[in-house]
Amino acid sequence: EVDSCFRGITYEIIGETQEQPYIQIGKMKMSIEEAEKIWSSPLTSVFPTKTYAEKINIDVDCKKASENKRVYSAKNKIAQPTVFLPIFPGTNGEYEAEKAFKNAGGKVETMIFKNRNARDIEASMEQIATSIRNAQILMLPGGMSTGDEPGGSAKFIVNIFKNSIVADAVMELLQNRDGLILGLGNGFQALMKLGLIPCGEIKTLQENSATITQNSLGRYVSTMAATKVISNCSPWLAGTQIGDTHIVPISTGEGRVIATQEQVQDWFANGQIVTQYVDFQAKPTMELPYNPTGSYYAIEGLTSPDGRVFGKIGHSERIGRDISKNIPGKKDQKIFESGIQYFK
Repeated sequence: EVDSCFRGITYEIIGETQEQPYIQIGKMKMSIEEAEKIWSSPLTSVFPTKTYAEKINIDVDCKKASENKRVYSAKNKIAQPTVFLPIFPGTNGEYEAEKAFKNAGGKVETMIFKNRNARDIEASMEQIATSIRNAQILMLPGGMSTGDEPGGSAKFIVNIFKNSIVADAVMELLQNRDGLILGLGNGFQALMKLGLIPCGEIKTLQENSATITQNSLGRYVSTMAATKVISNCSPWLAGTQIGDTHIVPISTGEGRVIATQEQVQDWFANGQIVTQYVDFQAKPTMELPYNPTGSYYAIEGLTSPDGRVFGKIGHSERIGRDISKNIPGKKDQKIFESGIQYFK
């Protein structure tokens, strides 16, 4: 087989693959686990790869979520729903998000938020409100809005959406027009800090409100992680089945969902926790590297009570035929197709 593949090319065989998890060179034999430990240990004090995993019982009975399965369909049907995608200073996921929605059959309107002076800011907020009122879907893409400053992620976006004209447009979309909202990465952070997730409305957070904060490693993480669908009680997850496992890109410095046990129990009961980080046995875990952010209860994706507002840390828009082709696993969660299909 090798001869046929490299016919006419000068080559030399330097090794062979095998099923056993070890590397052998001559008489030297080393397990993959040992080799990885030796390779990563010199810089662990600077770039830690392990952290203390909090002992939290995260076993979930998915029966409740499956019993709550609903058929989602908008009252007002539209042949080509409009997706509004605002671009803030520091946003960097707009191209992939726009492409994903267009490939799914949606019409995408983008708008760059201008902040050179007070007049620009006021005009941009008015334009955001108008665009939301003309759209069926609001999408907040990933990035680092204003460099995650001051003192935390998504604060700039949150302040914009708390402005009364923008907030009124958002609530009108949800309450009167069966609209949908999606936030990925930085967008999910904004939805949590606005209260749209998990509450379904813009509200002032309390001291004990759930939030998204710095990763347990204390640094930015870029990796691929396995997540499992444990509830599809959302229009955004209509194309999935409970138990489906996907490999998704994680790219964040602040992706750790934290909440009280009582809050999480309510979310589980309502089917609002929709995706969790899982290990090789598809079991939810707090352990690194499977749970790369250290998110409580292995939460990766969360919705509003009615499922129409959906946020997740993983960048499900970053998929394609030749993207991460060396990493096995199912990557397309059909999120964008499901959002568009909801209106048809």
